This record gives sequence, C-alpha cells and structure tokens, in this order.
Amino acid sequence: MTIALRWGIVTAGKISHDFCVALSTLPFDEHQIVAVAARDKQRAEEFARKHEIPNAFGSYSELAECGDIDIAYVAALNPQHFEICMLMLKNGKHVLCEKPLCMNHKQAKKLIQYAEMKKLFLMEAIWSRFFPAYQYLRKQIHTGVLGEIKEVSATFCVDLKHVERLQKNSLGGGTCLDLGIYTIQCAQWAFQEPPQKIIAKGTLNADGVDVEAIAELRYSGNRKATCHFSGERLLDNKAVIKGTKGEITFLQFWSPTKIIDIDGKEKEWVLPKGKYPTNFPNSEGLRYEAAEARQCILEGKLQSEHVSHNDSLLFAQIEDEIRAQLGVIYKEDKEQ
Repeated sequence: MTIALRWGIVTAGKISHDFCVALSTLPFDEHQIVAVAARDKQRAEEFARKHEIPNAFGSYSELAECGDIDIAYVAALNPQHFEICMLMLKNGKHVLCEKPLCMNHKQAKKLIQYAEMKKLFLMEAIWSRFFPAYQYLRKQIHTGVLGEIKEVSATFCVDLKHVERLQKNSLGGGTCLDLGIYTIQCAQWAFQEPPQKIIAKGTLNADGVDVEAIAELRYSGNRKATCHFSGERLLDNKAVIKGTKGEITFLQFWSPTKIIDIDGKEKEWVLPKGKYPTNFPNSEGLRYEAAEARQCILEGKLQSEHVSHNDSLLFAQIEDEIRAQLGVIYKEDKEQ
C-alpha cells in the first residue's frame, strides 16, 4: 500500500506557491497538502482555494496542532525559522525548512539537537542537491571521471534591490544567507570536507547587511572554491567544478536542468510542468527534495545523507565566518 506524506505549508508566499506547484507534479497517493497557515487568515484562505487545500489557518500554532499533518514545509522569513521549526517539532511534526535553516550556527545546533531528541526528520531545503544534475556530478566525482577536484567557482548574482526583506537587518537580510548558501553548498558538494581557511570581502548597505561579497574557501592540498554572490546586479550565474581530468559546468547552478559535461556537450534533464506557472525558474524541481523527505521518513531516517545535519551545521559555520569578516551582525548573534 502506498503511504501519502501529509504536508502542512507554513506561510502563503511566493516560494510556498512554487512548492505546492512542485508537489502537484508528484503522485497524489504519495504527497497530499492538508493545510496552509499564514498570519493573515484571509491570505491563507485564498492560497488554500487556489491550491485546493482543505484547511487554512490564521496562525502557525493551529497548523502545528493539526493532527492530520506529518510534515511542515517552513518558508517564513529567515529570523522566524528557528521559532517556527521548534513549534512544529514540539507538536510532533517532521520539518523541511527553507534555507537558511537558522540565522546562525548556535540556533541551528539547538534546533538539530531538539529534532534528534524528538526523533523527527529535519532537513534544510537545499533543493539543488536533489536535482539529477547534482546527483550526476556526485557520481562522476566518486567514480573518478573528473579526477581529483581542484577548484570550484560559483556565481549567484541577481538584482534584488527591490526586495525589501533582503535590505533590512531586522528581517535577516543580506545576500550571504539567501544567495551565498547556494555557492557554499556547491563547493561542499564537490570537496566533501570543511574548508581550512575562509577569506571574505564585500559591501554592506546602510542597514548593515551584505549586498555583495566574494568568499574564497581554501581546502587541503592547495584546493579552493570561489563564491561570488550579489543582490546588486545580474551575472551569468554558473558553477564550474574543475578536476585533474576535466570539468563540468552547471548552468543556473542553484537549480540546474542543464550542464556542460566533461566532453563539452550539453546534457539536459527536463522538468515536468505543474498546474500553475511558478514565481522562480525551475521551481518544479522542488519536487526532488519533497520526494527525498518522504523517502527518508518512510525509512525512519531523521536526516538525509545529501543534506545531513552536519552539512547544515557546517553551512552555518561558514556563513557565520563570512558574515563576521564582512561585519554583518544580527540580533540573534547577540542572544545567549
């Protein structure tokens, strides 16, 4: 018998819409959306009508207490992640949380320890890693096709000057936690070890958040990754993974459906289309992380091997170090 994973959607924003569209590309007997919650109940009700969701709540606590939900997809503003995820875990819900998992390493460690104590699945939604392109790269590395990985360069630069939450410190703004995480996780996917040294430089706005930065992550054996992220301008936004035997290029590397393979030829994995257009490119690919969450939960796993708890803790450490060098401090950094 097929077991459906019953989803609760936390917030009714753009990425939540895209996630629901992605779920619509998966079998209904495997994934069902049971409820959506937003602080504005009317907004939740409108979202529920559009996506044919049976329950709409005007508070996150109502969703947390709903007995028909197995897992919460948390897509709130960055500073709310820790509190909402804790609320869901306390009420026995598994959690898939949008990146960043938390505002810093300290919060992430507390959250992960609590999830493990409750024996509940928790994953940071690093959706990139579940795309066939990333799985293909991992195989090429493991089988030695690329040789030893020597260098990674990843660029994620888009014009986000109009996005208010990214401009404000109090909203957990800045590019490191929103764009930088993609470049960091890509480097870590290739190197599979913590960087030995991090050198970061960048530009802050008047509210003390980073609007652009370049971070160099240095690994053993004189290997390195260059991570460039910006909310000021649009660049080509690709990632190049170079080994001693050749290189693979990810086009639109945070959600890649196309790569330039080691032989110089383009390789493509076509995404299915959902019932509505998405707000962001390739959002149908959110289906891959949703499928992974279901599979892990069915197998009784508390974490995914592709975005493990240790992965998320390391991402947070790297982000903390980059922010420290740039001078970006959130109120969460000052809390005990």
